[in-house]
Amino acid sequence: MKLPGKNESVRRLLPIGAVVLAALFLAFLFYVQYAREKEERGPKRIICVLKVLDETNDFWEQLLEGAQMAALEYGIELEVVAASQETAIEEQNQLIYWAIEERPDAILLMPSSQEGTAQAVEKVRESGIPIVLVDSSVNGSQGLTRVATDNVEAGKIQGEFMKKFLTKESQIAIVSYVKGASTAADREKGLREGLGEFEDNIVEVVFCDSDYDKAYRLAKELLEKYPQIDMIAGLNEYAAVGAARAVVDKGYEEQVNMVGFDSSMEEIRLLERGVFEGIVIQNPYTMGYVAVEQADRILKGEKTQEFVNSGSKLITKEDMYSEENQKILFLFTED
Repeated sequence: MKLPGKNESVRRLLPIGAVVLAALFLAFLFYVQYAREKEERGPKRIICVLKVLDETNDFWEQLLEGAQMAALEYGIELEVVAASQETAIEEQNQLIYWAIEERPDAILLMPSSQEGTAQAVEKVRESGIPIVLVDSSVNGSQGLTRVATDNVEAGKIQGEFMKKFLTKESQIAIVSYVKGASTAADREKGLREGLGEFEDNIVEVVFCDSDYDKAYRLAKELLEKYPQIDMIAGLNEYAAVGAARAVVDKGYEEQVNMVGFDSSMEEIRLLERGVFEGIVIQNPYTMGYVAVEQADRILKGEKTQEFVNSGSKLITKEDMYSEENQKILFLFTED
C-alpha cells in the first residue's frame, strides 16, 4: 500500500481548512449584522398606560417606581402615559390607540373601566402587540397576563375584620371610588362576603371618583344623613383618606370606627392616631416590578402566569410597630 506523500496530504487538508475558514467568516458576518441590527433597534420599548399620574397618591407613585426599577434592571425603555383622571375612560382609550400606532415591543395597561376599556384592549390583541394588564381587569381579558392584588380576597379580609366592631344595630357606609372599575367591584364583593350576616347593615355605598375632596363631601353627607352610623369603610386611598378627614372634622372619631385601604403616609398617621382601626395594604411596588418582568418574559418567549397575585395584608394599630409590618409600611426602611 502506497502512503500519500507530504505534498499530497497538504493538498487534501487545504480544501477542509478553506471550508472551516469560510464558515467562521460567514458566522462573523452574521454576528456583525445581528449586532448592527440590535444597535439600530435599541433596547426593548414598553409603553405603560396608567389610569392616572398623581404625585399625591402613594399607590401610583410606588407602582411606577417598581416598574421603573424593573425596566432599569432588564434594559427596557419604559414610556409612561396616563389619563388626566381615573374616570377619563375615553381619554385612556385614545392613549391605548396611540400606543398601538407607536408599535412598541409590549404594552402595560392599568384599565380604567372593566367594560369601557374592553374594546381598546381587544384592538391591542388584534395588533399582535403583547399586553400585560396591571391592577385591574377588563371584560373578555381571559388568556392575558394580569398582575394585581386579589381584590376579592383583600375585601374579604377587610369585611371580616370589621365584624369585630359591629352589633346588630350597627350602620355601615362604604365609600368606594370609580363605579365600573373591576377593583372597586371586587373589593366590595369581598367585603360583603367578609361581613357575612352583617351585610344587611350596609346603609349606603357612594363613589368618590378617586377624589379626596369628593370623598370628604360624601362622607360628611353620610354622617348627616345617618346620625347613628358607626362604621365606614374606604375602598382605596382617596376614599379612605377623604372619609377620615370628614370624620375627624365632624368630631366623630369616638363614634365611628373606620377601616381603610392602601398605605399612604397620611393613612399610616391616621392608623397610629386611632382614626382607622385597621388598613388593608397592597404591594404596588411589587405589582409594577412584576408587570415589567412578565412583559420581558413574554418577549423572550418564556411561559407566564395568567394571574400573578401581588398580595395584600391587614395591618392594625396594635401590630403596625412589628418589625415585619414596619418594613411593609415603610418600603425602603434599611435593616
